[in-house]
Amino acid sequence: MPITLREATAEDRDPVIALWRAAGLTRPWNDPEADYRLALENPTSTVLVAEDGGDTLAGAVMVGFDGHRGWVYYLGVAPGRQQQGTGRSLMTAAEVWLQARDCPKIMFMVRTDNLPTRAFYAALGYEDQAVVTMGRRLDGR
Repeated sequence: MPITLREATAEDRDPVIALWRAAGLTRPWNDPEADYRLALENPTSTVLVAEDGGDTLAGAVMVGFDGHRGWVYYLGVAPGRQQQGTGRSLMTAAEVWLQARDCPKIMFMVRTDNLPTRAFYAALGYEDQAVVTMGRRLDGR
């Protein structure tokens, strides 16, 4: 079944977050509801959704541009729609969204032990970057 892509709305919040959870993307220390809200409220980010005409979403991805690099978060495909090109279509849509904002480079983080996801991105032409990601929580979690 062909998919259509569009920017998400506030009404898509619950189905998108349910999809992210079903795809295993959420973590206890992250708040997908807050992430979703902030992505839609900020003019430099959005959530893109893939629909197949059925009752559930086929996939969704959060994308943003910080003025220096584009970032992708929460790329998730419904378990029944995986390995059918939905993830590829969402990444292409994220790239197009960033290119429309003159973004020079797209980045995302994948856990080093997540070999299937790393293989997916490698098949799309993405390469490991020679960087170490460092962080510190500012929200007390």
